[in-house]
Amino acid sequence: MALGPARMEAATGASDADDANAVTLYWLWHDPAAAPEGALDLHGDAHPFGPGMWLVRSALTRSKLYHRIKWQLPEGTPLACAPLGDDPAGWPKFKGMEPGALGWLRGG
Repeated sequence: MALGPARMEAATGASDADDANAVTLYWLWHDPAAAPEGALDLHGDAHPFGPGMWLVRSALTRSKLYHRIKWQLPEGTPLACAPLGDDPAGWPKFKGMEPGALGWLRGG
């Protein structure tokens, strides 16, 4: 679901953004086998790349976007959310992965 800037601002609310004018581009992935029955509310402009994979432009922080998506998915669904301008010190939040599964990613 794509939202224009005015609808995106109304959907996210000014209190949800670090800066009302700041927008971040995120890569988002969830296990497509565990998708909810209805459409996900992606809280911003979104472009699908394939089952469960999206580019999302949102005024929300990474944490707020991650948790709003997580709450729409069935319990235990793997989820990744990363700003595309990310750096290794703050690499993305992941849910539902085995401990140590991302060691190669964090190690560079």
